[in-house]
Amino acid sequence: MFERIVLGFGVSEGRMQRFLLACMGLGFAALVAVGIAAGWSTARNEGHTRDVNHTYEVELAIDRARILIEQSETSRRGFVLTGEHVYLDTYRTSMVALPTLLTRIATLTRDNPRQQRTIASLRQMIAELAEQRERTIAVTLRGDQVAARTLFREETSARRMRAVRKLADAMVAEEQRLLAIRDAEQQASVRVFYATLALAGLLLVLVALVSLLTVRRYTRDLAASRDSLRDFADTLEDLVNERTADLTRANDEIQRFAYIVSHDLRSPLVNVMGFTAELESATATIGALIDRAEARAPDIVTPDDRLAAREDLPEAIKFIRTSTQKMDRLINAILKLSREGRRVIAPEPLDLDTMVDTIGASLTQQLDHRGATLTIARPLPAIVSDRLAIEQILSNLIENAVKYLSPDRAGQITVRGRREGQRVTIEVEDNGRGIAASDHQRVFDLFRRSGNQDQPGEGIGLAHVRALAYRLGGVIEMASELGQGTTFRLNLPAKLDTTNADTRESGT
Repeated sequence: MFERIVLGFGVSEGRMQRFLLACMGLGFAALVAVGIAAGWSTARNEGHTRDVNHTYEVELAIDRARILIEQSETSRRGFVLTGEHVYLDTYRTSMVALPTLLTRIATLTRDNPRQQRTIASLRQMIAELAEQRERTIAVTLRGDQVAARTLFREETSARRMRAVRKLADAMVAEEQRLLAIRDAEQQASVRVFYATLALAGLLLVLVALVSLLTVRRYTRDLAASRDSLRDFADTLEDLVNERTADLTRANDEIQRFAYIVSHDLRSPLVNVMGFTAELESATATIGALIDRAEARAPDIVTPDDRLAAREDLPEAIKFIRTSTQKMDRLINAILKLSREGRRVIAPEPLDLDTMVDTIGASLTQQLDHRGATLTIARPLPAIVSDRLAIEQILSNLIENAVKYLSPDRAGQITVRGRREGQRVTIEVEDNGRGIAASDHQRVFDLFRRSGNQDQPGEGIGLAHVRALAYRLGGVIEMASELGQGTTFRLNLPAKLDTTNADTRESGT
């Protein structure tokens, strides 16, 4: 009904959606522009901060060098005037530290040719000054104070010191000039950012206003359609509620039925398991009786008696116990389903070799009766999945293979598997009757069977297998040729994702 609605102001629903999407696109583009501008501005701010820090670092190094030069000159004068060696030690210390500091200044300003020229001149001037100082220090060390002071008065160190200070001031002024340029660039980038932010904000406001007005008109025109649908919606809601109630009652009834049936099945099974335990106990007594009879009257004990007491009877009890244990697990699963409404998938690492061995052991009597062999291509791949579901799938497939073997040849059933990336393929192959091509999909339908109906069954096994495979995130496929045999391929994730399993379960 909504598809036939045409808005009162002449805009179809599809065009309205395209218009709103265009508005959203413009708003998103504005946000992207703001983000890009913010990133660009942030990068510029970081660069400016690095430049400012660099300027301060250069100025600090220049000031430290100037202090060392002044300190060395003061110490040198003190030594010349007093002859005290403490002044000479201070002078030597200052002159030793000075070259390292000049090298650091040159490194910090290596990208500035003007500063490099200045630092070269400064080094030359400091070298000349140091040479002149060493002459006065040498005279003083000889003890000729008068000659040292005369040489001190005649030297041009004061002029050179003024030149050094002038060079240092020039380097500081150059750094200040660069800092002023960088500050101007930073202010320009800030203005560009705020302009971009203002334009994007204006665009967002315009888009929001246009979208709001459009949606308002659209909503107003839809109000009439909503009123016309209200009665239908009320009727539909009543119908849905009625159907939901019916389904709820049916589901509750099914759960109660499953509980009753499984409970009634469990009672005789408990008796069977109890009598099996008594038979096992009696087997020990019979074995002891055979032993005494052989000891006292060996002629009355035949080989068949010994075989029956010591091998056949324990083996039969073992098969009974294996089968009853399997049936007990299935009944427990049904009881759990009936209590919870739905069994929770519980992945765990599975040993498929051991699982298939157990299934084969429960089918030993049927295999022997049909002269069939169950072969396992070991090792089967490791898998993390739900134990009960995998066991039910493999049991159904292997039991079907045994059930539908061909009487014309010796039965051969093979279970194999392989890892394919993140998934595992398990194959159950037999050389039995095979299935006609027309029935390949039919056999997976509930209560549907194919071929000659000479075997017991209700037609729910393969349907249950397909449902279980789907819940485990897998698929079940079949390849078969009538009279040649059948191969079922189960493809499952190597590690079951319970999140996806819950989603599939909810949708089932």
